[in-house]
Amino acid sequence: MSVSHAPPKSAGTTDATDTSLPGPPASELEILIPSSSRRTRVPRWLRRTSGPVLLLVLWQVLSATGVLTSDVLASPGTIARVAGDLIRDGSLPHAMAVSLQRVAAGLLLGTVVGTSLALVSGLFRIGEDLVDASVQMLRTVPFVGLIPLFIIWFGIGETPKIAIITLGVSFPLYLNVYAGIRGVDARLIEAGESLGLSRWGLVRHVVLPGALPGAMTGLRYSLGIAWLALVFAEQVNADAGIGFLMVQARDFLRTDVIVVCLIVYAFLGLLADFVVRTLERLLLQWRPTFTGR
Repeated sequence: MSVSHAPPKSAGTTDATDTSLPGPPASELEILIPSSSRRTRVPRWLRRTSGPVLLLVLWQVLSATGVLTSDVLASPGTIARVAGDLIRDGSLPHAMAVSLQRVAAGLLLGTVVGTSLALVSGLFRIGEDLVDASVQMLRTVPFVGLIPLFIIWFGIGETPKIAIITLGVSFPLYLNVYAGIRGVDARLIEAGESLGLSRWGLVRHVVLPGALPGAMTGLRYSLGIAWLALVFAEQVNADAGIGFLMVQARDFLRTDVIVVCLIVYAFLGLLADFVVRTLERLLLQWRPTFTGR
């Protein structure tokens, strides 16, 4: 009986039943990086400052070529020189200190008023019935139009200026804190009740943390409105502050001083927004969010 022998397999052939496929060596494998984790080599601070720098360069070029005359808008070099003079004679630091005090006082009072009303209206149905309709009606009234009435009520001192800032700050905080409270998922409330949390425990551990993102958003809006309200408040019967410098510069047709004051307003507002965003990152570490690609 003859026995057939299968021919030996060559090195380049594979068995049909062998499901393993040859692959490239491990040294040739390419590491795949998700597109969401890829970052450009340009530092972010450089990308963020490129826009303002290009705007300054364009401004300087237009001023140097005569397209922008000095009586319309002073050049960046002139504005920098005027700002240095105002800092050296002490008028700009004093004006900034006065304006910061007014904003701080109005922001503090507005935060207390707006947040308190939002808590009463958001946590209690009877509070909503008593408070919400009145606040929604008052917030449609332009707060700038109340300046003459505040002057009649409170005189021409610091009180009407702080009152107008307080009024402007209160409404954004109220709306955002109220929306944050009422936006808490009802299933979280039910879960807290099933765990035996009391009413105060639900407010402390469920409702307030859920409303915190809205409160931080309202605070950022309120800061912007606080500086806007300050501009209007310091235009009326002010004897100190950045707005007072602007009024004096307007009387003497000093566009360079006016632009310096506007830049100071912008930088103070940017600094305040940076502080709030830093506070938001610290308080909302438990809430991961999308940061862009």
